[in-house]
Amino acid sequence: MTPEFVIQILRQALMMAFWLSAPLLAVGFVAGIVISLVQIVTSIQDTGFNTIPRLCAFLATFILALPWMLQKLMSYTVGILGDLSRYAR
Repeated sequence: MTPEFVIQILRQALMMAFWLSAPLLAVGFVAGIVISLVQIVTSIQDTGFNTIPRLCAFLATFILALPWMLQKLMSYTVGILGDLSRYAR
């Protein structure tokens, strides 16, 4: 196994982790910005008002994106395990 091959495997793993986490992080970021703007406009400084909507948005995105995430993860896993003999050299 050459160093370039190991770098390619690590790059694929990191890109897969990025693509799986990107929708959740994006929705969490947008929800945080919107909730912060609402808090600024209404002068509400309650931590529950800040946390609960973010968690709900995160959970809804996770439930909606789960089939896509599982499909991506399964295709990546099948690709890695399908080339297992190539990694043993």
